[in-house]
This record gives sequence, C-alpha cells and structure tokens, in this order.
Amino acid sequence: MDHHLIKRTFIFVLSGITLMMLSCSFAWAAGKLEKRSQNHGPPVILTNENFFPALVEAIDGAQNEIIMSIFSFKAGKYKRSYPDRIAGHLIQAVKRGVKVTVVLETTDNQSDTLNIQNRETGSYLQDNGIMVIFDSPRKTTHTKLIVIDRKKVFLGSHNFTQSALKYNNEISVLLHSPELADHARSYIMQIIQADK
Repeated sequence: MDHHLIKRTFIFVLSGITLMMLSCSFAWAAGKLEKRSQNHGPPVILTNENFFPALVEAIDGAQNEIIMSIFSFKAGKYKRSYPDRIAGHLIQAVKRGVKVTVVLETTDNQSDTLNIQNRETGSYLQDNGIMVIFDSPRKTTHTKLIVIDRKKVFLGSHNFTQSALKYNNEISVLLHSPELADHARSYIMQIIQADK
C-alpha cells in the first residue's frame, strides 16, 4: 500500500476527530455561557429616581424571597409617598406567598428620631405580614441592601425615605448574580444573628 495514501488517510481521520472534539468543546462552552447569561447580567447603575421603578419591578417579579437591610425606612403615613409605595409592593409580595424579611436600624436611644421612625415602619410592616428584625443597638447598620430570590442584589446609597427616593443625588447598583446574592444574603443573616 502507498505510504503517502496511508499518511493522508491518517491525517484526514485525525483532522476529523480534532474538528469533532473542537465542535463538542465549543457546544459545551456555548451551553455554559448561555446558562450563565440567564443567571447573570451586566451591572445596572441606578441614579437618583431611577432606583425606585427598578426596585418595584424586581419586588413585583419576586417568586420566593425578599430580604433587605435598610438603615432608614419611613413608611406607614403617606400612601402615595415612595417609601409607602415600596411597602405596598412588599405587602403584595407577601400576599403572593413570597417570604419578605426587613432588617431595620435601631439605637439605644428610644427618643432618637431614626429609632422612632423605623419602629413605626416596623410595626406597620409586621401588621401586614412582613417579618421585621431590628439590628443590635450596639452597632449601627448603615446598609441599603436588598436580595431578591437569591439572584438579584440592590445596593448603594438609597434609603427608603421620600428625600432619598425622589429628590436627593443618590446612586445604587443592581447586580444579577446568584453568587453575589448568596454573599449579600449571608451578610444580612450575620446582622440578624448578631443580636442573638
């Protein structure tokens, strides 16, 4: 048999196997990337009043769990205020069967304005089926952190006050990442456990 023919046949077969392996590798990588892109997305910068509609949309789309730690939440007085509207969407989420937990800042000083405001908001939320936890008064919890369905994370400077949500210069970011959501959720759980 012609050695050149054997050599060309061998190279042809080897090339076919290599191409087949490469196409399988690319298909596998494409599948991984597609799966990753379904769970991940680019960070979204939310400045000033852009934060509110993005948060409300995420709350309305929640299916299992919303957990948040907010320094200042001023709701329960004015139905059309932005904080009250957020509270309303959280209450609707509870009615859909979503587990909602809100961690609020508290202080040693019972007459402190922030303390009074958060206690009033906490009572309002609890009366409507939301689990409210106050942080340890030994340490200030200045977070503005929301984790939704262990996939989405909102973090930044926005408190839940009318000023922060409508008038101030504020900036927050929305992240679509189960890994970061797990870290953020664990951090909130540490705050909860710190007072026990």
